[in-house]
Amino acid sequence: MADKSDRSPRSRTGRERIKTLTQAALNADVTVEQVEAVLEDLGDTLTDLNVSTSSLDATLERFNETITRIDELAPRLIGVVERLEAIVERVERIVGIGESVMAPWAVTENAVRGAVNAVRKSTGL
Repeated sequence: MADKSDRSPRSRTGRERIKTLTQAALNADVTVEQVEAVLEDLGDTLTDLNVSTSSLDATLERFNETITRIDELAPRLIGVVERLEAIVERVERIVGIGESVMAPWAVTENAVRGAVNAVRKSTGL
C-alpha cells in the first residue's frame, strides 16, 4: 500500500521512485538467493539423511537376523547344557564311588604307615 500521509503525490520524484524500486528489487534478489542456498543445503541434508536411514535399515535387518538365529540356537544350547549337567552328575557319582572304594585302602594305608613309623621309632631307624 502506498503511504499517503503528509505527502502529496508530487513530493517524490520519479528518480526517487526508481531508486526505491531498484533497492526493493535488489533486496528481493538477495532474499531469493538466500532462500535458494538454504533449499540447496536442505536438499543435501535430506539426501544424506536418506543414505543414513538406508544404512540404519540394513543394520536393523542384520540385527533382526542375528536375534532370530540366537532364538533358533537357544533350544539346542539348552539341550547341550542339560547333557553336560547329566555328565557332571555321573562323574560326581563315579567320584563318590571311587572315594567309597578307596576309603578302606586309605584307612589301611594310614594304619600301615602308623605301624611302620612306630617300628622305626622303637628301633631307632
